[in-house]
Amino acid sequence: MQTACQAVQHQRGRRQYNKLRKLMKDARHDCILFANEFQQHSYLPRERGESMEKWQTRSIYNAAVWYYNHCLGQMPVVMVTEDEDAIRQYGNETEGVFVISFKNYLDNFWLDLKAAHELFDSILQSRRERESESQENNGKEYPEHLPMEVLEAGIKSGRYIQGILNVNKHRAQVEAFVRLQGASRKKKDLQSDILIYGTKARNRAIHGDVVAVELLPLHEWKGRTVALCENEADEKASGDTSSEPMPTGRVVGIIQKNWRDYVVTFPSKEESQTQGKNVQKILVTPWDYRIPKIRISTQQAEALQDCRVIVRIDAWESTSVYPNGHFVRVLGRIGDLEGETAAILVENGISVAPFSEVQMSEMPVSTLENPWRVNPEEELKRIDLRDTHLVFSIDPKGCEDVDDTLSVRALANGNLELGVHIADVTHFVPVNSYTDLEARARATTYYLADRRYDMLPSVLSADICSLLSGVDRYAVSVMWELDKTSYEIQRVWYNRTIIRSAYKLHYEAAQALLDGDLSGVDEILELKELDERTRQQKLNELVWAIGKLTDIARHVRAKRDSCGALELEGVEIRVLLDDKKNIHDLIPKQPLEVHETVAECMILANHWVAKKIWEKFPQQAMLRQHPPPRQEFFSELRECASAKGFVIDTWSNKALADSLDRANDPLDPIVNKLLRSMATQAMSNALYFSTGSCSEEEFHHYGLALDKYTHFTSPIRRYADIAVHRLIVAATLKDTKENIKDSLFSNKDLDELCSHINNRNRAAQRAQKQSTELFQCMYFKDKVAEADERCVADGVIYSIRTNGVLVFVPRYGIKAPAYLKNKEGLVISCQSDGSCEWKPGFLQRFQNRITSTTTAGESVTLSLFEHITVKILGQSSRCHADTLKLEIVSNTPYETTDADVSQNSHVMKSDLVKEVTKSAEEAQLAQERARAEIIQEEYQEYCQTKGTSLYQLLEEIRDLDLLDVSAGNRA
Repeated sequence: MQTACQAVQHQRGRRQYNKLRKLMKDARHDCILFANEFQQHSYLPRERGESMEKWQTRSIYNAAVWYYNHCLGQMPVVMVTEDEDAIRQYGNETEGVFVISFKNYLDNFWLDLKAAHELFDSILQSRRERESESQENNGKEYPEHLPMEVLEAGIKSGRYIQGILNVNKHRAQVEAFVRLQGASRKKKDLQSDILIYGTKARNRAIHGDVVAVELLPLHEWKGRTVALCENEADEKASGDTSSEPMPTGRVVGIIQKNWRDYVVTFPSKEESQTQGKNVQKILVTPWDYRIPKIRISTQQAEALQDCRVIVRIDAWESTSVYPNGHFVRVLGRIGDLEGETAAILVENGISVAPFSEVQMSEMPVSTLENPWRVNPEEELKRIDLRDTHLVFSIDPKGCEDVDDTLSVRALANGNLELGVHIADVTHFVPVNSYTDLEARARATTYYLADRRYDMLPSVLSADICSLLSGVDRYAVSVMWELDKTSYEIQRVWYNRTIIRSAYKLHYEAAQALLDGDLSGVDEILELKELDERTRQQKLNELVWAIGKLTDIARHVRAKRDSCGALELEGVEIRVLLDDKKNIHDLIPKQPLEVHETVAECMILANHWVAKKIWEKFPQQAMLRQHPPPRQEFFSELRECASAKGFVIDTWSNKALADSLDRANDPLDPIVNKLLRSMATQAMSNALYFSTGSCSEEEFHHYGLALDKYTHFTSPIRRYADIAVHRLIVAATLKDTKENIKDSLFSNKDLDELCSHINNRNRAAQRAQKQSTELFQCMYFKDKVAEADERCVADGVIYSIRTNGVLVFVPRYGIKAPAYLKNKEGLVISCQSDGSCEWKPGFLQRFQNRITSTTTAGESVTLSLFEHITVKILGQSSRCHADTLKLEIVSNTPYETTDADVSQNSHVMKSDLVKEVTKSAEEAQLAQERARAEIIQEEYQEYCQTKGTSLYQLLEEIRDLDLLDVSAGNRA
């Protein structure tokens, strides 16, 4: 009811009110808001002297009675309240209208819901404990937060700074940072985040909260820690372990609490005994290091000692050292794969409940006996490409959700036609259907190391929408006519089509064909049943198509490279499982040129679709921006590159790309790989946005060097692409009905959707990373490091700390610390044969190296990018995620027996792209020289030129005037 919603806003605040409104707006919950205050018979005026709470209770009861009578008494109405006076007054007044407490509601209507009863008891106990504690505790542990109106005024005046609290997970008890947000970023002349040092200065704010911060005086500023730390309990930080002082502050108020469900672990028996006599009050330890311990009340502590459980925080009073919360439910046992995976999902707010019956009822029928077929009426509305185009897909092995295919063919005029054909998911997912609402809530398919959780039901994602070979499918196609020699785009068109993919290739097979290796042709299923002549003919067509696509992709990439496109580096690990789901091996993804070919075609399609939807819907198109990174994030990259004598210019994407291309050590390709990885880490996140909320200057994609970009090519696994498909269909099809355009999101709604999708994408990336780390730990956990050669590998030092180094292990894609000083204070010492042992001594850290010297005078120096031999150890944790630890075995490189084919293929790909880029630049220079010669001839003959107009000349002078001439001196 309207009055009940307003009561929540009045009593609990706008955040709880917005959560309630959001739940009601979600059509999956079948909620209707009854505006009882605007209904003649249910409205009651507030009486003189009547409190707001009493009037709201009376209004809700009166509306409940009216609704019961409106339904002719055929359905009882239940009013749930904790107001005992209301229960006594109205409980027996109207037959069929029940006014009861929540406890009675559960007991009378939901007796079998054991989990709900346990949750209610936990919340009730937590509330009682909190009230009891506030009466007993008069002393304050923290200062009170300032009132909201004071905070808002202070932020407006510049006294306080608004930002999001980000706790350092490696030093959670000591270090947190606030990144400026909104107006604070524009007003404050700060070049870095604000350090919040210690839990007292954090003042009960929790990681992720939006806070107001007051800067401390300059003499109280501190520096961030540069020593390696194992966890939040490692608080020893001597003065020489800090960097230069940075802006430091304290939290004076919380603007928005972003509390969520937290995965926690109960203390062991020994720890429980040290917590005190009252065993009902338990301090549980969150899985996430950045979250403080939470005090809950429960009688199940002993039974749940070996389990991961979920708790929620209720409040954190100024009189309490820890926040108070309540138990929600059990996830699984500690160390169990399913329990740990469930913990990762909960920590990232990912809900993967099975699709509901009502959602499945919307699905088309497709079975082995009755497979889905093209609708004859729909066939007339689409362009049929089944018999005219060689369409095929290139995907990872085992891929089921094939949402993109490619085609290329020669036209009658000699030009080429390139086609990107994407699954037409929106045909099967109507706007605001139950399936659409569920897909919107999930926002993406979640890929973990050993499984995936689909955004759409499998009948769509793995069957009807999946562009499998040999079957008819609906698609949305973008097609270009390209010049036969320069590959310049002559024209482009967009259509709804029907395709039949001829081949479902995996990357390795496509790369083999591209390289001229026909030994794996027998693995291409679509060629197996053909006679030799037909088979050879089909094979020749396919080889030509892949080669031509790759050639086009090289030229498209070369064009982007000339504008500053970045070739960044990420570590992607594939987990190989045996038949019993045991981990067989961890394999780094091998870069192939065909990866680049497919990616470049997809980028081209996304770019052209972005231009089209913005042109048609300038205020409500969903695009994707990649803001330029903050320059201070490149400091480590510049310092590391200088160790090898390279200079990295970061003042533009073009300068950065050229610098990274030049930073190539011919003797060690890992150096360039690590530098590109550091550049990747310095990048800001790419984000979806509504064009009505940003100026056109902000549309640019820094990494891809494109003025406009979106996501169109993966609608099976990304909801953003579904939204973009609706936009491109509305923008390009002449016979589109008006109701399709009417169903598009407004700028405001699209802005909210973009924010939601950005949030879910970050969650998906974190979950995938954590899942991969979980399997890496499981792989090494049961191995005996001394006996198993798989636990010893080559490592490359990529960062120097005061007490150790950070090491990259290429074989397994692992980045982890290696300590040069152990907990006993001993330092590492390397013998003449390269082996290492611990001895008394001290460490000296320099910019690009660290030296370990024993008391006997023996010393060893480890430098950036030096290869060493490391032992990989799995570290188990009862309360947190398991981690990997590296021990230096030798200060010499590890001798491997396997050739590193990935490096060779990567260099080959880069060389091809650079060769095309070079030829394109040479052609451009030749054109400019020819133009200059013509201008010179005209000048000699007429003493004037046909070059730049006066207007263009003035514009160039204005641009030069706006250039930051000091930029060149900063590098």
